[in-house]
Amino acid sequence: MPEEVRSAAFGVIGDVYMGLGTAMTRPIRMFCLQNMTNANMMFSFDGIHDHLPLPKLGYLVLDITSNKNLAQGYYLAEGTRVYVKKLTVADVPTLGGVYLTTFYGAD
Repeated sequence: MPEEVRSAAFGVIGDVYMGLGTAMTRPIRMFCLQNMTNANMMFSFDGIHDHLPLPKLGYLVLDITSNKNLAQGYYLAEGTRVYVKKLTVADVPTLGGVYLTTFYGAD
């Protein structure tokens, strides 16, 4: 089942990390991270360290553990929050937004 999409419009994304919506409310099995802006973005899972760059109009789909039950596998933990910032000072988005779609499963 999907959680509600988390997003940030281009105008609020700056040079420092900002939370992309709220923290996960369940252990996440799959997620899709989309950079639908016209600038390169950097994403973080702790709001401090750079973890994942995505180019403009880029995306990442991770099937972490959709074929496992809650006692098996790796999950994006409940309470995790994803953060976003511009990749460089020169990367200034002027349209679009970034989106995080997450999926959980009930065993």
